[in-house]
Amino acid sequence: MASVFSRIVSGEIPAYKIAENDKYLAFLDVNPLAKGHTLVIPKAEIDYIFDLEDPDYLELMAFAKKVAVALRKSVPCIRIGVAVIGLEVPHTHIHLIPLNTMSDINFSLPKLTLPTEVMQETAAKIKAAL
Repeated sequence: MASVFSRIVSGEIPAYKIAENDKYLAFLDVNPLAKGHTLVIPKAEIDYIFDLEDPDYLELMAFAKKVAVALRKSVPCIRIGVAVIGLEVPHTHIHLIPLNTMSDINFSLPKLTLPTEVMQETAAKIKAAL
């Protein structure tokens, strides 16, 4: 069965897309820790990030960096935190999280529920900064 992220790649599930090319996709997390929390994935369904071939790993990280730079310009924060956990969805993904404190990247905190309009506006701002 395809992962939820593969279903987003195929268009079966909608997403607030930020950036996309033929190999990678960035979109807002619908259960964010902070406004602007973005997920960056390879379009190929590979469960574990360290199973990526070296060139693909490096390209994914370079793609994530471009998105992180735009995210930092778009959402008030001190830094963009990066996390790769990989237990919740069996598809490689990088979390990019706007940070103002160390606790902003605590995955045990309750997730935010942001209105559709806020998600759309945030996605548009990040896209515009790319």
